Amino acid sequence: MPSVVDGIDLRRVPGHVAIVMDGNGRWAERRGLKRTDGHAAGEEALFDTVEGALELGLSWLTVFAFSTENWRRPLDEVRFLMRFNESLLLRRRDEMHQRQVRVRFLGRRGGRVPGRLRRRIEETEELTRRNRRMTLSFAFNYGGRAEIVDAVRALAAEAADGKLDPERIDDKVLARRLYAPDMPDPDLVIRTSGEYRLSNFLLWESAYSELVFTDVLWPDFRRDDLFDAVRRYQGRRRRFGGLDA
Repeated sequence: MPSVVDGIDLRRVPGHVAIVMDGNGRWAERRGLKRTDGHAAGEEALFDTVEGALELGLSWLTVFAFSTENWRRPLDEVRFLMRFNESLLLRRRDEMHQRQVRVRFLGRRGGRVPGRLRRRIEETEELTRRNRRMTLSFAFNYGGRAEIVDAVRALAAEAADGKLDPERIDDKVLARRLYAPDMPDPDLVIRTSGEYRLSNFLLWESAYSELVFTDVLWPDFRRDDLFDAVRRYQGRRRRFGGLDA
């Protein structure tokens, strides 16, 4: 039987794929459902995509779960998302651990994030921290601009304390103050639902990422859609500002 990854060179898969999981609300509205039903339906999409990433042998998969701007949404929806993410961790973390997936979170841990959810995040990270088959990162209470601001604040504090010479600050020095300095830049960023923007996602890290946009709404996204994006990625030439040899 033909492989489901036909047409993909497994020697050249991207090391890091990042996904803006968009379209849950529209998916629900088209079916006469509540927006929160769309968020719940997105769980199957996420974990089928995780299985596809493992099948490809990806080292890193990062998904945009909740942005710093999402606090502006209706209170009932925000509360649902906080409870849903807590229950998702409780339901799925053992499964991810068994698959040797390291689970990590990018974003601001304090502020309005409920204490119980912060504890679940810490427990999940501790449980899976030694796993190395793949790193699954959730960008949660995350914003690309907020990440850069927080990094600059850290640099400013170090400079004020005399621990850092401002003249020595360059892109590498700033990158070491980002939320996950060991995380490689994404080779491929996918956005679902037919929108053509990054929406404040990994702004620093995606400077040279290949971008793939799909009309598929997130709850309908499956590993075959991931495979299709990787095929498109492999059909491109990455120059990083230079010229072809």
